[in-house]
Amino acid sequence: MLIVEKLSKSYGKNMIFDNLSFNVHPGEIVGLVGENGAGKSTLLSILAMVQKADAGTITLNHQCYQTDKKELRRQIGFVPQDLAIWEQLSVKENMQFFAQLSWVKKDMAELKELCLQMQLEKWDEPVKSLSGGMKRKLNIAISLIHDPHLLLLDEPTAGIDLKSRTEIGRYLKQLASQGKMIIYTSHDMDELRSLCDRVLCIGKDPFYKNIFHESPIPFLAIPD
Repeated sequence: MLIVEKLSKSYGKNMIFDNLSFNVHPGEIVGLVGENGAGKSTLLSILAMVQKADAGTITLNHQCYQTDKKELRRQIGFVPQDLAIWEQLSVKENMQFFAQLSWVKKDMAELKELCLQMQLEKWDEPVKSLSGGMKRKLNIAISLIHDPHLLLLDEPTAGIDLKSRTEIGRYLKQLASQGKMIIYTSHDMDELRSLCDRVLCIGKDPFYKNIFHESPIPFLAIPD
């Protein structure tokens, strides 16, 4: 379980967010929404241990971000908004490269199967020749090499075709059914409604509160 309590972050005098508290349970896909500049990417970066919060506490599976950094990094997968892959290498070579950096060792068959589960079948083709959807799938596959408990995805379907978006959504639901915790940002409200178990809103813009008012999925503004 992920527990975030009274989290705050600012850049100089600019307060990004203040006093955020929420939980994510195993098997949940939680959407994260808010206007541009509300701090969605910053929050994911803090949860991924790329940035530090100014105040507040975070625990994951009873381990604290402040004291158990090494152990927690092994439990977190992060997919940033910008693609983090080697365009000149093949899918196979990208998976091999990142597998060498992983704490969990996987053989070639396991790496290939990870891609196939996402319908990423162009194993030997250079990444620069792939569609945007295929590149996004590869980015996600790389984040899963070490089998993380918590998966953080920042706009993972931005700018891709409907087929790839649907396949990624289907695969994320499969991962959640296996007990993984997933936090997912998107500007596509229909996508969030179909994919997420709950939606959290940060920022002051009332738009998201209004648009999810009649939604069948639970919605929470943090802080309220």
